[in-house]
Amino acid sequence: MERANYKPLPFQKLKAGAGYFQPSTYRLVQVDSPAIEVMTDLQHVSAATTGPDVKLSQATQMMISRGVRLLLVVDSNNDILGLITARDTMGERPIKFIQENGGKHGDLKVCDCMTLLNTIEVLALSDVLRAEVGHIVTTLKNVGRQHAMVVDTDVLSGRESVRGIFSITQIGRQLGMSLQAFEVARTFAEIEAALSAR
Repeated sequence: MERANYKPLPFQKLKAGAGYFQPSTYRLVQVDSPAIEVMTDLQHVSAATTGPDVKLSQATQMMISRGVRLLLVVDSNNDILGLITARDTMGERPIKFIQENGGKHGDLKVCDCMTLLNTIEVLALSDVLRAEVGHIVTTLKNVGRQHAMVVDTDVLSGRESVRGIFSITQIGRQLGMSLQAFEVARTFAEIEAALSAR
């Protein structure tokens, strides 16, 4: 309803020691909670992206500033070309690339160490919607990965779009487990034991 007159709101002084609200990026879950509760949903959170010609050191800094360990590598049309993880930028891949192709570490680009699109395995959103957190943990541990991308397929066009990302670190936080315990856990039984001990 439109008003004829609007009165200004009163200002007040900000008190010493004031903080600020930050968006909650996760809530605690159990292993039998719906898997969707631990997925970073790209309908609600902007994807962390980079270009293929960005220097590897810049990609690492982007991950640090965003608080993520995975960047989608996209072209100028925002089509996905691949992905790069913190393990790719700071692990063995750069060293291997230099041994095989020469060059200096400071000259390496994302395209030199990224995982190409045609080699990325993804989970279907339809499967994720029927799964529990324990299924995702077991899936990631089974393949020895930190991340898994989830795709949704448009019914009319058949075009796939990345809808979300699972991160083992994020799942650990939401399960209320320390990161160290989560990285050491090798099997679902070890994770269950760690959960029952808290």
